[in-house]
Amino acid sequence: MAHAQRIVVVGGGYVGMYTALRLQKKLRRGEADITVIDPQSHMTYQPFLPEASAGSIEPRHVVVPLHKVLRGCRVLTGRVTAISDAHKQVTVQTAAGHTTTLGYDVLVVAPGSVARTLPVPGLPEQGIAFKTVGEAIYLRNHVLSRLDAASTTADPELRSRLLTFVVVGGGYAGVEALAELADMARYATRYYEGIEPGDLRWVLVEAMDRIMPEVGPKMGAYTVRRLLDAGIEVLLETRVEAMVDGHVVLSDGQEFDADTIVWTAGVKPNPMLEQTDLPRGPRGHVECAADLTVDGLKGVFSAGDCASIPDLTKDDPNARTSPSAQHAVRQAKVLADNIVAYLRGYEMKQYRHSYAGSVASLGLYKGVAQVYGIKLKGFPAWFMHRTYHVSRMPTWNRRFRIVMDWTTALLMGREVVALGQIHEPKAEFSRIAGGTVTPLPPTVAQEADAKAS
Repeated sequence: MAHAQRIVVVGGGYVGMYTALRLQKKLRRGEADITVIDPQSHMTYQPFLPEASAGSIEPRHVVVPLHKVLRGCRVLTGRVTAISDAHKQVTVQTAAGHTTTLGYDVLVVAPGSVARTLPVPGLPEQGIAFKTVGEAIYLRNHVLSRLDAASTTADPELRSRLLTFVVVGGGYAGVEALAELADMARYATRYYEGIEPGDLRWVLVEAMDRIMPEVGPKMGAYTVRRLLDAGIEVLLETRVEAMVDGHVVLSDGQEFDADTIVWTAGVKPNPMLEQTDLPRGPRGHVECAADLTVDGLKGVFSAGDCASIPDLTKDDPNARTSPSAQHAVRQAKVLADNIVAYLRGYEMKQYRHSYAGSVASLGLYKGVAQVYGIKLKGFPAWFMHRTYHVSRMPTWNRRFRIVMDWTTALLMGREVVALGQIHEPKAEFSRIAGGTVTPLPPTVAQEADAKAS
């Protein structure tokens, strides 16, 4: 009897989880052993991160536990540090700190992407990314804590800094995060004496001459108008040149202080790919054929943000599919089916999906959408955004919980409490016990009070 084929899936995100989920349903018992490797033991549905950060959805409900849904697979929590297809081996540093090597017969490379950073002075110290549920929770607590601090100081310069919020990057992530957080902060001001919605300053900085290019020029212009109507400053064709100690310097000559700087200026393929012998394109993506096999390699597949895949729906032979959840979910289905076909000696299919369009939320009850050429604005677009993404959320368990979160928020309002203690859970105990742990750095307000005294 032939031994079970060893399938290793690198990455537990959209592509990795959906591929493994379909494989465990399609493969016969004993046909293959599937191992999924990811640094986190859950998949994050990123389109819902803005609503999770704004309090409309419980953060735990936008993640899917891999151990729970992939019961037919082995889930290994660890970070892949190298791939050698020449030796058919994957090197992993496990969560326990050990380094191990796994052999494979079939490999799925889907580690996704990471935030694309630029050499901006102060960015590593001041910037907050927005790609994980942990970052969404942190940003929510951080924004609300700025209101707490601002309500307790009479220093006008410090107050202005605390109530200035900057988002760098005008793509989906930046615009949706900005709109949802601004809505949440405006809602929260009703509970803070001395802070009015007009005291908040929200600034969107985008290097291009338009935002959200996926929805087209007209809808992008409409989005700018809606943001301006909400009191949000939109600075196009503008770059951040520095943000040292929160002092923001822009290419248009503006300078101001901000205590919150969110960085959403694009993504790049996971840098782990540099430690592999896989063929890669000029921008670091894994080069793939239309059947999602990696160019020139046998039994190696890839898809999602890290892959360069031909877009067969376009006449341009150099066209590639966009790095979106819409493509990732559909690519995972084709990828899983092609792995089954590969193992059984059948013909594999080519991935072909005409991009249906885009939907985006601009805060509560507001949105934009362009689907199959039909343009929607306002409430219909917002409703379509929610309906589409909840339908894409894996498992009925998570879909039901998200709908219940929305219903609760509709009837009882948002939760506007900052739980900053979760970021430093031992601080209070250390203080009480005598302070054997290094003291926490002072807050901005404490630093200003110390200077004043």
